[in-house]
Parts: sequence; C-alpha cells; structure tokens
Amino acid sequence: MFSCFKKFKILVEKESDYSIKSLRTYREGEFCSNDFNEFCEDHGIKRLLMMLRSPQQNGVVERKNRIINMARNILETKKMPKKFWNEAIDCAIYLSNRCHIKSLNDITPQEA
Repeated sequence: MFSCFKKFKILVEKESDYSIKSLRTYREGEFCSNDFNEFCEDHGIKRLLMMLRSPQQNGVVERKNRIINMARNILETKKMPKKFWNEAIDCAIYLSNRCHIKSLNDITPQEA
C-alpha cells in the first residue's frame, strides 16, 4: 500500500502542479508505519489521523454520502428506474440546500 501511495503522489502532483499538503487517514495499517510517517515528514505532508468508524471526523464525505443515500431512497421509494439517477441527485441536492440542521430561532429557512 505504501508503494501505491508513492506512485499516487507522483501522479497527482505531476498532473495538477500542486503538492499534497495534508493527508487524512485512519489510525491503522500501512498508513501508521514508521516508513510512511518518515516519508510524509520528509515531503512536508501534514498527517491528520482519525479514529476508525467515526464519521463525525469526516464531515465533507459524510455530507456527500447523505446526498447519495437520499437520491437512492427517492428512487427506491417511488420505484423509479435508475435512468432517473441524475434527477434524483438534483432533487436531493435541492432539498439538502433548503433544509437547515442548526436551530433558526423560530424562523423558517426561507426567512433565514
């Protein structure tokens, strides 16, 4: 896995003209080896270590997963074919952009 990351790093940095500045990984496996830690330190990659099975620490990905799950539920609930996947995603994004999670102090989302 470590050799795959090295190849991935080279590929991404050549194609994008950007360098990898940080890496978020779980606290297990090859990503916690001394070789991997030294490699990241030598190349200036900041390590962000997360606990396994803790979606709270991976906010962006979890929000995207919720949209995909919402689209899947829309299709399954209405027994629609998968060819309407794009429309279901559009609907899920539309709905998630209009639903607020935080308290709005007794006002509607549109008033906010």
